[in-house]
Amino acid sequence: MTPLPFPLAEEPETAAREAGRLLFAGPVDFVKGVVAMPGLPPADRLEVCFAGRSNVGKSSLINALTGRKSLARASNTPGRTQEINYFALGEERYLVDLPGYGYAEAPLPIVEKWQRLLKSYLAGRQTLRRAFVLVDTRHGVKPVDDEIMQLLDRSAVTFQVVMTKADKVSRAERMAILDQVRGALAKHPAAYPELVVTSSEKGDGIETLRAIIATLE
Repeated sequence: MTPLPFPLAEEPETAAREAGRLLFAGPVDFVKGVVAMPGLPPADRLEVCFAGRSNVGKSSLINALTGRKSLARASNTPGRTQEINYFALGEERYLVDLPGYGYAEAPLPIVEKWQRLLKSYLAGRQTLRRAFVLVDTRHGVKPVDDEIMQLLDRSAVTFQVVMTKADKVSRAERMAILDQVRGALAKHPAAYPELVVTSSEKGDGIETLRAIIATLE
């Protein structure tokens, strides 16, 4: 049988699992919200970023990863995060929460401003090791997701798709959406060849994602 393109990430081995546990069990501190590129903190450590459409469940996923219920503000109002929010994982890593894209209840000039900031960051941050692009398991890859993936291709930034809200669909629906996502990713050279399926409510995939972040070099 031909192996699937973009298989699901395997359960982490013991050492990687423990590295992930220790990283996220340690200090996790909000550093700053950045509204312009000159405001970025010093590029003195490896960082990962989380990008996704508004209302994809990004804040809930970050809170689940860190085990802190209100570290990233979850909101019923899509597009609330208008800054690049930096969190320090101890002294080893930055976890970066990017503005949600694709929808926002905000004046158009403000939306355009933070979309430019998002693109500048993705194209120009040398210490960015991997972008995690969040895709809602109920909807799959949409055109606005594809735009971000194309930007990451052009910027030569490796990105890995993380499926969110996997508990909200049936197994059959999930398999169909995963097929759609794999097809969409096939045309993106910067796509990392593994998917992570998560549920912030159920805890599915959280240990796997922690291990991936902790073992990046």
